[in-house]
Formats: sequence, C-alpha cells, structure tokens
Amino acid sequence: QVQLVESGGGLVKAGESLRVSCVASGRTFSSYVMAWFRQAPGKEREFVAALSWNGGSTTYTKYEDSVKGRFTMSTDNAKNTVSLQMNSLKPEDTAVYFCAARSGWIISTFASGYEYWGQGTQVTVSS
Repeated sequence: QVQLVESGGGLVKAGESLRVSCVASGRTFSSYVMAWFRQAPGKEREFVAALSWNGGSTTYTKYEDSVKGRFTMSTDNAKNTVSLQMNSLKPEDTAVYFCAARSGWIISTFASGYEYWGQGTQVTVSS
C-alpha cells in the first residue's frame, strides 16, 4: 500500500502563487507516476499534471493545457515528495487538489488510471 498526504492548500488572490506538496510513504516502486488532479464543486475530477520516473535519471512531465506555463511539478525523491508550484492563479483554479500515484512509468490523464490517492487539499483563488 501507498499512503499519500497532501499539504499546502489555502486561500489566495488571483495572480498570486501557491505550492502544494504530497508526501508518499509505504510501498516503493522501481518506476512510478505521480499526478495531481483537481475537483471543483459539481464537476468531475480533472487531470492537472503528472510526473513519471523510470527508475533512472530521467523524469517526464505532462500538464493540462490550461495550466501550462503557470504550474510546475517537481519531485524530491530523497523526501518521497512531489510538489506543484502554482503561479498566476485564477479563480477557475479553485478546487480540491488531489495527489495520485501509480506504478509504472506511463502517464495517464484519467483518474481511473491511478491506484493510490491522497485526501485532497483545498485551493481557493479569489477574484
């Protein structure tokens, strides 16, 4: 089993920045994908960003179009932590942000493609 715990959500104004992080514990994998999804009230959970590590020195990242250039995902393997730096936040970024994980190195943009989930952290952007 893998446990994921998010932190760092909060309330910010439009144009400001926020960083959310996810600490993983439990079972480890030789290769893995870590992802961020978000879910706004009344909407389906949607893909935000993902990072794939193939067990070597290479990582791959993928971003949803609306966050490209504003959000950056990074990893600190020594701390089993992935982070999502969110800049130039917009009110439409308001949602609960979930960390997700799966074994393997192929990135999926579908929530059903992930085995493990955190409890989520609220990000609210006021106009």
